[in-house]
Amino acid sequence: MNIPQDIREGAQVAVQTCMNIRAKDCVYIISDEETFSIGQALEAEALATDAKVKLIKMEDFGTRPFTEMPEGFMEAIFDFDPTVTIYAAGAQRGELTFRMGITAQMIKKGIKFRHGHMVSITEQLMREGMRADYQQIHDLTMRVHEIVKKAKTITFTSKKGSDVTARFAPDLKWIPCHGLYHNPGDWGNLPEGEVFTCPETVNGTIVADILGDYFSPKYGVLDTPVTFEVKDGWVEKVHCENKQIEDELWAYLNSNENGRRIGEFAIGTNTALTKLSGVLLQDEKIPGIHIAFGDPGGRTTGADWSATTHIDVIPTDCTIAVDGEVLMQDGAFVFDL
Repeated sequence: MNIPQDIREGAQVAVQTCMNIRAKDCVYIISDEETFSIGQALEAEALATDAKVKLIKMEDFGTRPFTEMPEGFMEAIFDFDPTVTIYAAGAQRGELTFRMGITAQMIKKGIKFRHGHMVSITEQLMREGMRADYQQIHDLTMRVHEIVKKAKTITFTSKKGSDVTARFAPDLKWIPCHGLYHNPGDWGNLPEGEVFTCPETVNGTIVADILGDYFSPKYGVLDTPVTFEVKDGWVEKVHCENKQIEDELWAYLNSNENGRRIGEFAIGTNTALTKLSGVLLQDEKIPGIHIAFGDPGGRTTGADWSATTHIDVIPTDCTIAVDGEVLMQDGAFVFDL
């Protein structure tokens, strides 16, 4: 196929720089009808390294959304025995458990692999976030990680009215997501650039312009922001002028026991990104704060609880202070990059 040059460049960064794919690798790419052209671009770049490559389309395994693992899906992965997996497919309502189950079952099976997660990837993201300088993102991410990893309190405000205080426990780990996944067991999103943990508790008001999970492809950049009132780490109220979004979001948050509990507190570190795209995968990496309600990623953060949902929310133009020291002013880091 004729792949546009800028898409090919983004795929090349993903394959060679971020995932470090080489001739010895076996690369399994999960795509779907919506994103198949991007899957083909990743396939072409992986083949150019002389790696063994298999590209699949999710719809070949059944009718979506996949609310449970389709018959034969994991067996196909196990038979290929990949060293690298890439999930480059859209997000549909109810598929979070399915997506989480892929890597969980591979780990349980004992497969030694590294994983790139590109859920809801678009050509726009391939042109923008995937053509960034990932060595620079790596260095900044690790610098921010050094600053926050022992933080007791982080506060942030935003121009639209966010005002939040978060507290952190020493036994809950901060995870640097720098975009260079070269060793077995390494994994992360692409595009990348963030540092995250599960907070001990959060209080305050969050005013968000982007929502995660299936809300991201459905609504994009919100015409009117959503306001979350948070007390002791739980959402107590949600308000939006768009009552359809408000009602749908409240139902989502209440769909399981820990759906309203804050499971992630993160700082974006991809300075190549300067404006919202409407796609959560990329927008959560913009320098600033994002918070997620639901599953805390206990396998990495050390949190001792779980949820069947996970939805990120993104306030913009944040000012952040770590234990009283300003880290970011109106969306820009205060130190030289």
